[in-house]
Amino acid sequence: MAHVAEWKKKEVEELTELIKKYPVIALVDVAGVPAYPLSKMRDKLRKHALLRVSRNTLIELAIRRAAQELGKPELEKLIDHIQGGAGILATDMNPFKLYKLLEQSKTPAPAKAGAAVPHDVVIPAGPTSLAPGPLVGEMQALGIPARIEKGKVSIQKDYTALKAGEVITDQMARILNALGVEPLEVGLSLLAAYEDGLVYTPDVLAIDEETYINMLQQAYMHAFNLSVNTAYPTSQTIEAIIQKAFLGAKNVAVEAGYVTKETVEDVFGRAIRALLLIAQNLPEDLLDEKTKELLNAQAQMAVAAPQPAEEKVEEEEEEEEASEEDALAGLGALFG
Repeated sequence: MAHVAEWKKKEVEELTELIKKYPVIALVDVAGVPAYPLSKMRDKLRKHALLRVSRNTLIELAIRRAAQELGKPELEKLIDHIQGGAGILATDMNPFKLYKLLEQSKTPAPAKAGAAVPHDVVIPAGPTSLAPGPLVGEMQALGIPARIEKGKVSIQKDYTALKAGEVITDQMARILNALGVEPLEVGLSLLAAYEDGLVYTPDVLAIDEETYINMLQQAYMHAFNLSVNTAYPTSQTIEAIIQKAFLGAKNVAVEAGYVTKETVEDVFGRAIRALLLIAQNLPEDLLDEKTKELLNAQAQMAVAAPQPAEEKVEEEEEEEEASEEDALAGLGALFG
């Protein structure tokens, strides 16, 4: 039986205890992160999480042991995501917040041949500090719209040099570095995170917060409107339901000429308008001075605010139908 070094046994024990201690365990890829940036990231994460870098084989053993001791076999699913130079990030932080923190902590890095770019790489339009030389011909050969202007290389328009996931060639690395375009990122890449029996991968954790907030707001408004329109009372909608019911009942009362202290003004206003409509068709010598004044005032108002012909009539008919429907809904809400 092969002898296992004591330091390896101790390392597995310490990693196991670390995994057992925290509710959220994440695997991160530290490959390609220089020592100094890694040290700075460790300091930045200290308030939120504990980073432990180790050998992949030892991390796998520690995860298996922790899963057995905790009675959580689903924890072993993390093993499938060990790759590159893995490290363990133990934290109390929600996996989504942890992913966002790691992404925000990444910094731009120069182009390196053979590396895949995480995002589309765009060479911006405008003048550069490059003097004319063979590099201009290389740019043009690759389709980059470069030309000489006032003794310097100028990019004529924004140009997408690489799509996300494409690998940087030696030639492209030279061009990007000469232009000062930094297409890579230095930072910890989250491989997977475990919490409460579930393993989250980056594609799940990389959410657009603004989009989700808008979706939640729209869902709330739809639910609010449904509650109001079906007269289903909640603490958020009861006021709107009562207001709608009151206005609906008031509209029905006004239409029916039913006088209350809330409807008397509208009922009499409606009656006066009906009388004036009749008075318009009567001979002028049958009208008293007050009626003539009212008709004159009404005519002046009509001139000041002329109605668009058919469009306005159709609009009023639709509003009248809608108000009748709202009135009936309001009565239903009030009287069941």
